[in-house]
Amino acid sequence: MKSKDAKTVYCIATLDTKGPDAEFVTHLIRGWGHHVVLLDVGTQSLPTVKPDQGRETLLNPAKITNLSRAEAIDQMSAALKAFLKSESAAGKLAGVIGMGGTGGTALICPALRALPIGLPKVMISTVASGDTRPHVGTSDIFMVYPVVDVAGLNHVSKTVYAQAAGALAGMIEHNSPVEVRGKKTVGITMFGVTTPCVTKIKDLLELEGWEVFTFHATGSGGRAMESLVASGLLSGVIDLTTTEVADEIVGGIFPAGPDRMDGILESGIPYVISAGAMDMVNFGAIDSVPSKYQNRNLYKHNSQITLMRTTPMENTLAGEWIAKKLAFAKGPWRVILPEGGVSSLDAPGKPFKDKEADEAFFKALEGGLGKAPDRVIRDPRHINENGFAQAVKDLFLSLVEMKTKENV
Repeated sequence: MKSKDAKTVYCIATLDTKGPDAEFVTHLIRGWGHHVVLLDVGTQSLPTVKPDQGRETLLNPAKITNLSRAEAIDQMSAALKAFLKSESAAGKLAGVIGMGGTGGTALICPALRALPIGLPKVMISTVASGDTRPHVGTSDIFMVYPVVDVAGLNHVSKTVYAQAAGALAGMIEHNSPVEVRGKKTVGITMFGVTTPCVTKIKDLLELEGWEVFTFHATGSGGRAMESLVASGLLSGVIDLTTTEVADEIVGGIFPAGPDRMDGILESGIPYVISAGAMDMVNFGAIDSVPSKYQNRNLYKHNSQITLMRTTPMENTLAGEWIAKKLAFAKGPWRVILPEGGVSSLDAPGKPFKDKEADEAFFKALEGGLGKAPDRVIRDPRHINENGFAQAVKDLFLSLVEMKTKENV
């Protein structure tokens, strides 16, 4: 395939140390007919090969001359991120391939994470065989472990580089993403203890032509959902299972971070929030539960996960946390609260049934909303009752209609 469009592929590396490696990859991809720009993001010495675009494309090198290596990497990383986002927004970007060790990976990956999901992105990295979560996050970066260090050409490195370059070229040439912008797409958060409700909502919405994406509320699930919102791939969210907030506040193993909900609220898309699994905080195996919690109401979910029932005070803090977030919403939203119980463990005869703790969450959320209590709906049913699922679906569609009228 030799006839390519005018979009650009960027091959990115610190050319003061990775010059021959990046030049080799650039030549390979050019040989397949793509327009490739070799971009230098070095922060120390002068490049060992001639880049197509130097580091001055991103920032004035004088700004980082007297900084520590770590500070210089941070500055260059931020500049690269802004540059690639601008190129992508302008429709100029076909794909990106980065190369590096620990420093180069820390520099390049934040920029790759900021690019839209579906845009081809490859990172050849010496840390790819370890914990890649800090580098990949919830993006679709394709990480390649080079086996040997990214420090010169040899039989092994050439073989791996050729495979990685071919992977990027293949992604570009055979990329057939499903176009979802403008379509009816909704994200729903779920846990095993709220699955019956999510399944019912999913079935109901699919009958009305919606494509439903479910996200396991394990921290990474919430962040992944927000990354799809940021990429414009979701036109609405039903945050049925907000248990990540409990883990954030109490110190469980599945927090989504302090920015949880911010991207959704900033986007202005229709947003329904509920209290799914707000009766629990997640820990690992039973012996990993912090000693200060050993006398709490604990439930062994499986050999690797232990659940702890939230208290009225913890639920109060969670309700206040969400209420503060909702104050900054830019789109239509509603809260729907299942008074009959927030999970399958919070039901009559079940170990987490605690009406007082649930009520503490409900009241704190309502109280924190000040002038917007009319946006909170109390439903007497349990979260996993079919009637509650129907109510959530109807509420969501009413917000969609409201948003549509705003845009007319």
